[in-house]
Amino acid sequence: MAEESKDQKTEEASSRRVRQTEERGQFALSREFTQTIILLASILAFNMSGLQSTKNMMDAWHTLLGESHAVQATPPEMQKLLIWTLVKMGAILAPILLAIMAAGIFANLIQTQGFKFSLHPLQPNFGKLDPIKGMTRIFSKSGLVELFKSLFKIAAVSLVAYITIKGRFDELPALMSFPVGRIMTYMGEVGSEIMVKVLLMMMVLAGLDYAFQRFTYQENIRMTKQEVKDERKETEGNPLVKQRIRSAQMQMARRRMMAAVPKADVVVTNPTHIAVAIKYDSSKHDVPVVVAKGQGYVAQKIREIAKNSGIPMVEDKPLARTLFKTVEIGQYIPATLYKAVAEILAYVYRLKGKFTV
Repeated sequence: MAEESKDQKTEEASSRRVRQTEERGQFALSREFTQTIILLASILAFNMSGLQSTKNMMDAWHTLLGESHAVQATPPEMQKLLIWTLVKMGAILAPILLAIMAAGIFANLIQTQGFKFSLHPLQPNFGKLDPIKGMTRIFSKSGLVELFKSLFKIAAVSLVAYITIKGRFDELPALMSFPVGRIMTYMGEVGSEIMVKVLLMMMVLAGLDYAFQRFTYQENIRMTKQEVKDERKETEGNPLVKQRIRSAQMQMARRRMMAAVPKADVVVTNPTHIAVAIKYDSSKHDVPVVVAKGQGYVAQKIREIAKNSGIPMVEDKPLARTLFKTVEIGQYIPATLYKAVAEILAYVYRLKGKFTV
């Protein structure tokens, strides 16, 4: 059934599905991408502060060894010595540790496309304690990919370390005559060389893994056609209900429109298919307004109301069609139709005796 459900997920995830997935703390996260950014930050921090950190460590050792004879083996003295050692080591390692922490946060912010917080992953899930499900996860596609990546990283680091040390093998005997500080500096140089080579290999692996994680994430959040329909109903409402609402709104708008017909000055007709009611109130507007329009049955009702209300009807096919197509209810007559409408209104006013020419 799970396989069939997966095969049925043919639709791209909606923005709502993506948002819900992110609220559950699920993102397309690549561990290799994060580890690569952390490794890069470690190399930069080590190169910038490694020499000073080594110097500070040597000074701390000299101080510790030089004054060890004066330290009494009492609890208070040992406590002071422990605190002093922790403070010194913290100051030495702080730049590198802060760089690693900042790099980890930065790498995750890039992958999640901003700061996104969720408590959902912290909720207890006793289903993860099921040994059968655990074995299924281990031998799943994702589990096998993670196993392959781990083996690849171990092999890559071992190979790079072996090749690097082998290339410097002739230099090792000379280290016997070097002071401790020089030996540590040399070890730092070799370590940096190994880290840079590993970084180059990790960048390739991180790119491939990030693409794989994005692909897997998009596949997992895809939706079935039924899920798309259900979501549309939840977000937009039931189509039948929406249709009823639209129908009710249209009926209300039509009743308001019909109620405005008795207040119109004239109804321009096609003569039977189209009817447009026009009103001109010079005290409110400088331009005539279309207060009602319709075709077919609606046009017939407009004519009936106009006839019963004593509203003049003027047949003008071109003007009626143009008004019906270009002017919405409540809009002013456009300037291109001023003359034609003015002639009709003048004719109507003459009939009503409002003014004489």
